[in-house]
Parts: sequence; C-alpha cells; structure tokens
Amino acid sequence: MTTEYRVALDREACDGIFACLVRDDRFVEAADGLATIGAGERDPDETVVATFDDDRIENARQAAAACPVDAISVREGDDE
Repeated sequence: MTTEYRVALDREACDGIFACLVRDDRFVEAADGLATIGAGERDPDETVVATFDDDRIENARQAAAACPVDAISVREGDDE
C-alpha cells in the first residue's frame, strides 16, 4: 500500500551526523558535509522538502527518529 507523505529536512539544524543515511537511502551527504534528500527541493530558508507516494514512509520515520537534532519531519498527506 502506498502513502503520500512529505519529508522536510532543516539543513540549518543538521549536524552532519548522518544517522538518517543508514535508515533511509534517500538521504545523502551533500557537498557541504550536511545531509540532504536526493529528490528534494531546497527552500530559501535551507529546508529541503520532498513529497513521496510510496510504501517507504516507515523508512522516513526511522530516519527522523534517529536524527539527534530533530532536523527531519515526516507528515502524511500533502499538508504543510
């Protein structure tokens, strides 16, 4: 079953610990040494946002839970 969900990564809060990378391979290390979401779009305030419609929401939730600085949020649906 697929679920539509939104993943946001606050790159200003990111410390480059990369706990998210081992839980969800859509998170990658950017050239600046911080995490980013491969399919995401960057907002002017350094937040990367990606919307998915698949069965991998639990991976995204695990990545968010593993982030020690709470830089990742996951929301079901297309709510902002």
